[in-house]
Amino acid sequence: MPGIDVDFICHRLAIHKEAKPVAQRKRKVGGERREAVMVKTQKLLNAGFIREVRYTTWLANMVLVKKHSGKWRMCVDYTDLNKACPKDSYPLPSIDRLRLMDKVFHHQIG
Repeated sequence: MPGIDVDFICHRLAIHKEAKPVAQRKRKVGGERREAVMVKTQKLLNAGFIREVRYTTWLANMVLVKKHSGKWRMCVDYTDLNKACPKDSYPLPSIDRLRLMDKVFHHQIG
């Protein structure tokens, strides 16, 4: 990202050494979705948030989800990559636990 120190924004994933890279099969996108992908991808390229990468070992598909407004949200399916990463030793609390904490401390989570 232009203007931000690479050491600040770059992150290395911890992946199990025995994990084999997975390249997901390309999903077909047509019509309205294809146009949304082209527009969003070009916007991210122009902003410097993403760049073209060749010969990658891991390949994850993007997934389009329709928003309430009718526009498309572009997400990435990292299912295979997540399976190759070690579990967090300090997992996030469940939503039920957060709600209980909310009641105890008289705050509203919204």
